Amino acid sequence: MLDQEIRFCAVDAARVAVATAGSGPPLVLPGWWVSHLEANWTSNRFRAFVAGLARERTVVRYDRVGTGLSDRTRPRTRMTLDFEVHTMEAVTDALELAHFDLLGISYGGGVAAAYADRHPDRTGRLVCFGAYANGADLAPPAVRASVLEMIRAHWGLGSRVLAEIWLPGADADERAELTEYQRAAADPEAAAALLELAYDLDVRASAGRLRLPALILHRRGDRAAPFARGRELAALIPGARLLPLDGSAHPPWHGHAASVVEATLAFLRNADAPPAPPATPVDTELSEREREVLRLVASGLSDVQIAAALVLSPHTVHRHVANIRAKLRQPTRAAAAAEAVRLGVI
Repeated sequence: MLDQEIRFCAVDAARVAVATAGSGPPLVLPGWWVSHLEANWTSNRFRAFVAGLARERTVVRYDRVGTGLSDRTRPRTRMTLDFEVHTMEAVTDALELAHFDLLGISYGGGVAAAYADRHPDRTGRLVCFGAYANGADLAPPAVRASVLEMIRAHWGLGSRVLAEIWLPGADADERAELTEYQRAAADPEAAAALLELAYDLDVRASAGRLRLPALILHRRGDRAAPFARGRELAALIPGARLLPLDGSAHPPWHGHAASVVEATLAFLRNADAPPAPPATPVDTELSEREREVLRLVASGLSDVQIAAALVLSPHTVHRHVANIRAKLRQPTRAAAAAEAVRLGVI
């Protein structure tokens, strides 16, 4: 079972809790809205999400000041994007990370873009999920003000409303789990102040200056950060690719999390030497690229989505799938994926 290691680093006069899990090149997840390193770790779906990434990466997460295990006091002077980037600088310096990739989730995508803009020498590849460039576009002003007031006045009700927005297709138990987690991660004033900071986010200029490989993952039915916001972010970053995903859950560890994990790893893997293939009889027949395609097939991605993640044409992906089916002697792509799992190829 995957374990996480928690330590603390100083950000000015505050203490920030940092967790690492897995092995391999570092993948830093900038702080999203509110988090709690321990509470997250008790969630099976969250832990499985991190474990998927940790198969090939050292996953680095941290609780923002005012949330989770970090210091809960947060003066208003720290309610800025500059302070969030400063926090990330302190975390990566404390871990002595000279170069790393980024996975920016929701508000964390904006922090990742701002950090990469300021530190191009330290950042490799950027993946964003459910992210956006301009928080003012998330909802009309009256709606934003109403949500903030609800959180401050009645955190129990506010956390339930947010859970319904972020998990529109979830059952009552799943939404209740998210509600309880939010209330454990932050008090109402911190939660509202950090959401207000998310609404104030504007990294359009930073995104336009980025010169790094970038993949934007966004679910078509996301209500918290509508799909158009992800499309805008992809259009702003020169050369970025947009990969639409099915589903409506805003947190990537809810819904079909495997598609997020596999698309992320496939994109990041293109910058690294390919991992050593598993020692199986089929291994001598399937190429590394075919195994890569097969992993994405197993995660539920279509040929078009796989093509976007691997920078291939849909025709090339279709040909790889046909070759895989022939080599594994299976009639369908789903059957080929199932047989590969049985044999331990993926």
